[in-house]
Amino acid sequence: MDVETGEQEKSSSNYEECLALTTNPNEDLGKVLKAGCKPSLAQMSALMDNPVGNVAMLFNQFDGYRLENPDNNESETKYNYMLLAQFPKRLNENWNLINRVLINYTSFPIEQDDIDDFGDIDFGNLPGTPLPPPSGALVPVDLFDGRTTALGDAYYVGLFSPNEPLVLDNGAKLLLGAGFDLGFDTAAEDLTGTGKWTAGPSALAVYMGKKLKAGALVQHYWDYAGDDDRNDVNLTNIQALYYWSINETTSIGAGPNIIANWDQDNDNTWTVPVGIGINKTFQFGDVPVRFGIEYHHSVIQPDDVVSSEWDVRFYIIPAVPSALFDWMQ
Repeated sequence: MDVETGEQEKSSSNYEECLALTTNPNEDLGKVLKAGCKPSLAQMSALMDNPVGNVAMLFNQFDGYRLENPDNNESETKYNYMLLAQFPKRLNENWNLINRVLINYTSFPIEQDDIDDFGDIDFGNLPGTPLPPPSGALVPVDLFDGRTTALGDAYYVGLFSPNEPLVLDNGAKLLLGAGFDLGFDTAAEDLTGTGKWTAGPSALAVYMGKKLKAGALVQHYWDYAGDDDRNDVNLTNIQALYYWSINETTSIGAGPNIIANWDQDNDNTWTVPVGIGINKTFQFGDVPVRFGIEYHHSVIQPDDVVSSEWDVRFYIIPAVPSALFDWMQ
């Protein structure tokens, strides 16, 4: 057998191997890359659906919130850009640590100088703080004048998750994770931060069926340090998610944030939005990128304080398999 024939047979064998590896959306991408194959777009899209999967993602999320003041029925729009880097770290053969690092940049329809004139009024629970993504303004004011745009608080969430999910009788997977969250007083203005350092527990449970993906990431925050003149932080953020796959790269559904501020009375504790949207994953060179848009409407919102009536969310998420990075393994 001459060299050229051998190379052709080797190339044909590699093609057949890659075809077999990349047509299975549940294939281990570490195995795919080790074989010298390129993961398919369908495989990467399926991996991006997994909130504790072996994939590194960079979320670029923009929210426009329509705020309503119940004192005078005035409305204004608040904007928030969230940059979130999510990446796994393999701890051992049984466990991963899923890391989520994020920052917020917020534009709120009140002038910071006007707030300073009030002196003893604390605006630490306005939208954008202390939980990302923000929802619900929790200070009774009659101010929708001017605008303050500045860096908000930063956050870290660490989730310990089994390397292998639970497989249910119907073949669906149950993803579980538990860990902790930290909030850092990095806001450039009082309006865009709590003035507090926060911490608390986090937990995740997600059902991953062939078509349906549904579950929630629950986070709670208490303050432990910071400005004594600012309000205490005692809030729960429930990042709900429910998506239905139309095809291998397209889904409909939403991921609204349910907020509970336990320092408010019963009529003002909850902001509960529901929503609908669509997302699709495209291939740009070697990088898959997900684009999505969602609308969330608050079916429950505080009665007596400024709150989010609805919001529109747009996001762009590039991703790469974590098997490309030795330090994640």
